[in-house]
Amino acid sequence: MTFDLDSFGPEWRPAFEVVEASVGGRILRAERQARWRPVFWLDVETANGEVLPVCFRGGRIEQGEENTIRNEYECFRVLERNGIRVPKIYGYCERPIGFVMEKSPGRHDLATAESPAEFEAVRDEFIEILAQIHALPIEDFQAFGLEPKRTPRDLALGDTANGIARFLERRTRPDPVIEFLIDWCERNVPADRAENTFVTCDSGQFIFDQGRVTAMLDMELGYLGDPLADLGGLFSRDLTEDMGDLDVVVDRYAAASGRAVDRRVVLYHAIRFALTTPVSTGLALMEPHVAVEYVQYLTWYLVYSRTPLQLIAHREGYALEAPELPTESLSPYAVAHDSLQEKFGAFESKGEFQAYESDSLRRLALYLRQSDRFGPDLLAKDLDDAAELLGRRPTSWQDRDEALSALIHGNRGERDAELVRYLVRRLQREESVLRPAQRDLVDVKMKTLRLD
Repeated sequence: MTFDLDSFGPEWRPAFEVVEASVGGRILRAERQARWRPVFWLDVETANGEVLPVCFRGGRIEQGEENTIRNEYECFRVLERNGIRVPKIYGYCERPIGFVMEKSPGRHDLATAESPAEFEAVRDEFIEILAQIHALPIEDFQAFGLEPKRTPRDLALGDTANGIARFLERRTRPDPVIEFLIDWCERNVPADRAENTFVTCDSGQFIFDQGRVTAMLDMELGYLGDPLADLGGLFSRDLTEDMGDLDVVVDRYAAASGRAVDRRVVLYHAIRFALTTPVSTGLALMEPHVAVEYVQYLTWYLVYSRTPLQLIAHREGYALEAPELPTESLSPYAVAHDSLQEKFGAFESKGEFQAYESDSLRRLALYLRQSDRFGPDLLAKDLDDAAELLGRRPTSWQDRDEALSALIHGNRGERDAELVRYLVRRLQREESVLRPAQRDLVDVKMKTLRLD
């Protein structure tokens, strides 16, 4: 049976033509992954009858012309040429943007390891591969446009600097959570850092099988910078894929790389890298693109804002206290919200992708129902909480955020402890309302490191 290159719409025909031309065969089957970015899994039959599983990895729709997919393609090519275990790269498509790569065998998440011995063997091999990546000549990456960082500040902020600049330029209203994290990272830049290596950035992404790493994945944000940034990135990765004892990870990396590892610098990078998520999702949530899955983005925004704040508290020795959570009230709109949930429950989806889209809308409707019931008391409690910081009770959430933004702008560190405590409580209250609509990351907390 011949595969119809227009079966997913004429806009995807050029991508499938690149798949066939770069792999050297014809597509037998294609399946679109049910998620927020376009990814296709395909079987391609070559001239000799071999069937190769491949992947077309498309760019993030919401990024538009600023897409980072070309960077990933070039990073993978350099790593492949240097013998790093990555998927075979076949070719690039200009429009729709994306590239074709081998579908490597293996599975994600060390939690699926069949034994503690396999868990440790795979994790240790990943650390060794990461050390090998950090030993590659940076000139190979400079050849396609990556630039080394020249100052301690640039090394500290790494890839997050671009996201920070974009956020500050394009935000449409104050966001004291993000603004505090940006300010803290600027004020706490580690001194005396100078080494540049290739940094995978969103580190800890690999697949494995039978006790071995089969491929390193996701180099979309790769750049030249401080190698300890990749250790910091593992704290965010560990929230969804268990990396085990991160003190052990740091010790193993020091042995494999021959580098001395400053744990406070690693924690700085853990905080700074986590900020990368809210500076991007925060913008998306202010003016959502139609492709944005609102509840998922809000989950990422809340969790990856709260957890680095908690890590700051650990690093600096601030005690945190649990907030008083909002209580439910019955509004005149509750019946309509309940009715909408019942409608979604009765809706029949055709195909996996439509089911994914339908579930996304149902979760959004559920969050709106929660907000209708808990939102009034949440805001009242938060305005009371903010009054202790500001010396007056804000008149609205807009007044609150403008006043907090001004406070943060004038802070030089003397109010860090009370700001961290307040912002963590605020985010925990908001997460409590979102919780029934969440799919993942419910009440997660980042691991820490010994600082002795």
